[in-house]
Amino acid sequence: MTAIQWSDGAPIYRQLKERVVAMMLDGVLKPGDALPSVRQVAAEYQLNPITVSRAYQELADEALVEKRRGLGMYVTEEAAKKLLLNERERFLREEWPLVLERILRLGLSTEELLSASGDKAGAQ
Repeated sequence: MTAIQWSDGAPIYRQLKERVVAMMLDGVLKPGDALPSVRQVAAEYQLNPITVSRAYQELADEALVEKRRGLGMYVTEEAAKKLLLNERERFLREEWPLVLERILRLGLSTEELLSASGDKAGAQ
């Protein structure tokens, strides 16, 4: 894991969980990969081990990781598919309506949007 800036906007366990989720979506953590141990994360980020355990437990409750007795927590095979599906649903439910509202307010055409996104895709 890389350096994390904690914000006051959400509980630290939730921020840690979201960081692990982002690593799964970005392919940094792949199915079958072990998560760093609770002790290791707690020491590295100067967190209470209970905070780390709570984040990991939420990931386990969502079947994104599985506990292997004596071995630790591992990313499940279906984690990436579940996350992508969940993130797509959340985007369409929460973010897209705001984006669409702004597009309509600005009077942007489909052609303008596709042209602008084509410019960005070519630059990558």
